[in-house]
Amino acid sequence: MPPRRKLSDLDRGRAIGWLQDGVAARQVAQRLAVAPSVIIRLKQRFHATGRVQERQRSGRPRVTTQREAMQQRMATANNIRQRLQATTNTVVSGQTIRNRLHNFGLRARRPVRGEEQP
Repeated sequence: MPPRRKLSDLDRGRAIGWLQDGVAARQVAQRLAVAPSVIIRLKQRFHATGRVQERQRSGRPRVTTQREAMQQRMATANNIRQRLQATTNTVVSGQTIRNRLHNFGLRARRPVRGEEQP
């Protein structure tokens, strides 16, 4: 199954505007390249709450940002972890860094072991 694509706030507003103008949900979904169920849920949420923003999710908030995880892309996960702890006083594990890199389509880098080149 392909990953779900989130609609931006602008696209959500456009969708509600089109729905209010009388455009069918299937046509709106086709214009935005999403499933019709996404538009139907958006319409239901808008009628219930009057808002198009996503609700706050439960669970622990993320400690690292994408930018922090992707700095110095050739560094190992533990080097990124140590640098993050030293600069922002944020304590995370090396596995957390690897997970975040994986979420962004990257892999943690490992330095090549071998003889040094003169």
